[in-house]
Amino acid sequence: MLKKILITGGAGFIGSNFIRYLLRETPHAVRSTGFKVINLDKLTYSGNKDNLKDIENDPKYTFVKGDICDKRLVWKLARESDAIINFAAESHVDRSIKYPEEFIKTNVLGTQVLLDAAKRSGVKRFIQISTDEVYGSIRKGTFSETSMLLPNSPYAASKAAADLLARSYFTTYKLPVIIVRSSNNFGPYQHPEKIIPLFVTNILEEKRVPLYADGMNVREWLYVRDNCSAIYFMLHFGRVGEIYNVGSGDEMKNIVLTKKILKLLKKKEELIKFVKDRPGHDKRYAVNPKKLYKLGWLPRYEFADALEQTVLWYKENTEWWKRLKAKKEKKFW
Repeated sequence: MLKKILITGGAGFIGSNFIRYLLRETPHAVRSTGFKVINLDKLTYSGNKDNLKDIENDPKYTFVKGDICDKRLVWKLARESDAIINFAAESHVDRSIKYPEEFIKTNVLGTQVLLDAAKRSGVKRFIQISTDEVYGSIRKGTFSETSMLLPNSPYAASKAAADLLARSYFTTYKLPVIIVRSSNNFGPYQHPEKIIPLFVTNILEEKRVPLYADGMNVREWLYVRDNCSAIYFMLHFGRVGEIYNVGSGDEMKNIVLTKKILKLLKKKEELIKFVKDRPGHDKRYAVNPKKLYKLGWLPRYEFADALEQTVLWYKENTEWWKRLKAKKEKKFW
């Protein structure tokens, strides 16, 4: 049984939701005596300890502030762990266009440090959290796990490099690696630089929403709680050395998504502001998740219900996102 799990980047959006899922929603047997979650996070702008305020005093949870590039710290924590799940990453495409070196350092070099520590420590599972963006853009059909990697942004390229590193550690060193490529996540605790929380919070502030180009870019949306259950499932039932796409099939043009958010908040479409497209903007992402489905996992949440729950969460947690939007950092909204 995997009782001691090291989560990197656990103060971020998906990582914090996953830690909460581990501690509150997994079977009681897994949360029995000896179960422990260690959260290693550098607390950059996207890492927020408030994301886990409700579980910070749980005796099964420990927070460690630190960088995944810190070899000594990572090796120490890896020796105490049965499994490592690497959520730590710079992830905002717009930021990667302006500051690519930050993405290479964390997403590539940091992943290598983690892999090396896992190899030295003999961990039983190493889950590399990736993204559908490593495949690039696709006009028709869907990407399978064997599709060519054609990343179109520094962010996506850094994640593709990390995937290849992880695969090489399985092939060369027999490290029990599993690579997870999820479609666009949304839900509670997502930083308001991303499209759904940005648009929701802007509308709540009576501000316009900046929609790239004509809004016809297509994304596949996955509720973060479904993604968490998929990662947990793969941690226990995934085959080492394999890559798994995680998707919902809920594809949508950005303009349609924007109108749905406006409708939920009872606002008019005049709030839409079309802005200049970003460089290298992928037209469409879509993954084929049948490999994971055949293994036994399926998404539970309907998109419409999950979006409504997400909008409600931001309406009820204004202090959380207002603090983030007030910070004078490298902003892109």
